[in-house]
Amino acid sequence: MFPTRIEIVPSTGILEQVRAHVPLTTTLTVTCLPHHGIERTIRVAVELGGLGYTVIPHLAARSIHDRAETTRIMRECDAAGIREVFVIGGDRKQPAGSYEHTLPLLEDIAQYTGGRMRAGVAGYPEGHPKVQPLDLLDALLAKQHLATSIVTQMCFAAPKITDYAALLRREGVKLPVWAGVAGSVPRTRLVSLATQIGVGSSLKFLSRKGPLARKLLSGDRYSPASLVAELETTNTTSPETGNLAGIHLYSFNNLDAVPNEAGPASSPAALQPALIRGAAREQ
Repeated sequence: MFPTRIEIVPSTGILEQVRAHVPLTTTLTVTCLPHHGIERTIRVAVELGGLGYTVIPHLAARSIHDRAETTRIMRECDAAGIREVFVIGGDRKQPAGSYEHTLPLLEDIAQYTGGRMRAGVAGYPEGHPKVQPLDLLDALLAKQHLATSIVTQMCFAAPKITDYAALLRREGVKLPVWAGVAGSVPRTRLVSLATQIGVGSSLKFLSRKGPLARKLLSGDRYSPASLVAELETTNTTSPETGNLAGIHLYSFNNLDAVPNEAGPASSPAALQPALIRGAAREQ
């Protein structure tokens, strides 16, 4: 099974949810949304680290004011034993300060930490609604000497993810790729989210993959079981696309709905606890 990281949103009550449902050996990533702000992300990440979890806070460049704030964040992460961050541009319409893009923030992180802080960056198998594909590729090439991994946008079609990983390798981007996969989530919410972030084409691709795939999208809940299985098969049988490092599971904080025991891998609710156990084995 792939190593798995679980993404959570730092909303009210998330600490209690995590403690109740996620093993301590699991790696968690903590989002940074404009309406929450960077302070809440770091606070929750530090608290989870204090509980014993390995934590990767998201740092949205456009939400950070200046180098002084970056220095403070790095100091807090270091004191909490946090050794990796995920650096994104962020959804804030106007930058809070001097960081408009991720590259300057990555440079400041590397300078302050002496390169000791690992940093993931974002990848887009289905493109970005506001950035041209060649510009995205050029940006990754410019950042890869400061980064340690790529985490993809949520995607629903294994070929799109593996083709993207192969494209990066051909173009000289050698960073390992974590495949962004939606966890078990109500179908209506999933379709809404997919439309908002621009990954509708892979949902359409999935709907054409036959009765089983259509069933996954037509029931009450979406299950990523078949997607993860296909990624694992491709990763082991196709060396040209075999640089997937693991699964980045977008949980949508749907941790309290996870059953205690996993059923068959094809059942809608079964995969998320299996992935959580996989995440616990990552360390």
